[in-house]
Amino acid sequence: MSEVAPSDRSTLDSRLSILHYSSMAWFRKEKKPRQPKRERLEIPADVWEKCEACDHTDIREKFERNFNVCPNCDYHRRIRAHEYCSLLLDDGTLEEIEVDLRSTDPLMFPDYPQRLKKATTSAGDTDALLACAGTLDSLPVNLGVMDFAFMGGSMGSVVGEKIARLGQRSLERKYPLIVISASGGARMQEGVLSLMQMAKASAMLAMLAERRIPYISILTNPTTGGVSASYAMLGDAIIAEPGAVIGFAGPRVIKQTLGQDLPEGFQTSEFLLDHGMLDAVVHRRNPKRTVSQLLRHMSGRPAATGWAAS
Repeated sequence: MSEVAPSDRSTLDSRLSILHYSSMAWFRKEKKPRQPKRERLEIPADVWEKCEACDHTDIREKFERNFNVCPNCDYHRRIRAHEYCSLLLDDGTLEEIEVDLRSTDPLMFPDYPQRLKKATTSAGDTDALLACAGTLDSLPVNLGVMDFAFMGGSMGSVVGEKIARLGQRSLERKYPLIVISASGGARMQEGVLSLMQMAKASAMLAMLAERRIPYISILTNPTTGGVSASYAMLGDAIIAEPGAVIGFAGPRVIKQTLGQDLPEGFQTSEFLLDHGMLDAVVHRRNPKRTVSQLLRHMSGRPAATGWAAS
């Protein structure tokens, strides 16, 4: 039997080794690292909302479920007039009235028509106050809701006229009147005509008081200027949202006039409640219940079913 040379043996061993590994690779399934399956979710920018007070960011739906109150710091954000109507009035009872009133430019104030057009495009054609009628816990009421989105809720001739007509409607039908204020004050573009609305609205509210027809004023953030100096502070009951800024002039003007430092938070609803200017500070989740109880107490009617024990 012939012997294999050492060089031939090493060559043969290497070939057998290659053949062995090749056959093993043929039958063995190679394991490849599994890549995690990732799907990139595109979230629209308008899904998120940011609290103006504490910078807390959350999904819009969570704010809306919480009545547009920050779930982190309880800050009451501004909401539109129709949203307030849905908080107070019974479902399906809202009837908008005085829809044909429109602001004009009697003083020919520069750029006022353009600003009105822009405000109407962005905030709607109800001017700065939505006038409507409906029922609140089955009680018929007249309701005026100011809309800060329309030129800062400024009080012009249309706002004053709507409040006067709501008051007249309450006189004729003996329905309670509710006004929700959110305003920076009188509209400077209408000059003295806007200031006259303070007297007009106050005179109408005096007639309601004489006839003992309830008037409830609800103050939201902000309620300042000529609005706070007239119908906002003339309610038979005056309630406000937590943290609402309420006052006539700004802190800087008051400090310059008085020449002294002012208390911390002196224009907030909590401060005014402590000093007897308000009857209650009510969270946004409870206004319907609170107003219903007030109206039933003022009118001598029995409490609503399910609310008597509260």
